[in-house]
Amino acid sequence: MQVENQVKGAMTALITPFKNALLDLESYESLIRRQIQYGIDVIVPVGTTGESATLSHKEHKECIEVAVSVCKASRKEGHNVKVLAGAGSNSTQEAIELAKFAQSCGADAILCVTPYYNKPTQEGLFLHYKEVANAVSIPLMLYNVPGRTGVNLETKTILRLFNEIPNIYGVKEASGSIEKVIDLNMNAKDLSIVSGEDAINYPILSCGGVGVISVTSNLLPNKIAELTHALLQSHNYERARELNNELYAINKALFIESNPIPIKAAMYLSGLLKTLEYRLPLVAPSAQNIEYLEKILSQYEVVK
Repeated sequence: MQVENQVKGAMTALITPFKNALLDLESYESLIRRQIQYGIDVIVPVGTTGESATLSHKEHKECIEVAVSVCKASRKEGHNVKVLAGAGSNSTQEAIELAKFAQSCGADAILCVTPYYNKPTQEGLFLHYKEVANAVSIPLMLYNVPGRTGVNLETKTILRLFNEIPNIYGVKEASGSIEKVIDLNMNAKDLSIVSGEDAINYPILSCGGVGVISVTSNLLPNKIAELTHALLQSHNYERARELNNELYAINKALFIESNPIPIKAAMYLSGLLKTLEYRLPLVAPSAQNIEYLEKILSQYEVVK
């Protein structure tokens, strides 16, 4: 089913900066403005890259509010950057609460990760998403990342949700399966398929994807925006492939430890973060991996 005003294109799964164990909202605003400056189409606050699992509900909502506020303010400068707000939980009622809040403060759409740890059946996943989607009127994007959640949103369930729930318009696919992307695209041409893995952004976009939700774009928004727009707007496959190859080393390096450990370290090393803080149980990378990140970063120009 075709949904109006779809949220797609070059999207950043934004990290959440901390200072003295609290949200660093000043830095958060600055990071969002930098994303807008360098061509990103959509800000994705409080997804799993934003350490949503260890934020309080109050903090989660603050991050959404700030993202919406900064993106709306940028429209006065001629930008049209949208907000795809993270609103996932392993509790359906909590996901509904977050989704309703995101809608109430002006988010353009919500990104809802599959429930983690409790490993629901496919029928449970269908009913979970149905309840969340029916609680709001804004578009909802499914998020399938079985390596993190322990459950795979199967193709038939994605298609069922897309065909039966009016405001479910797309899926962020982070299963690593190009075959699945092709299968979905063949069976639902209006389904918006979005890459959730930077290393395979190019092949997913080439196989019918309509955007990327990128970790790497926290660091290199200009490059991810150029790659995405080269394919979706200019149909310049050669340039997009060159960019994908150029980014391969950093895309791999940013997953040498659990996300978002490496991306926050890389941003700190590049001067984009004033402090390097995580929420336990996440901790800073090993000294060996810090050295490795420094070596990889020396190959790239990080614009400020």
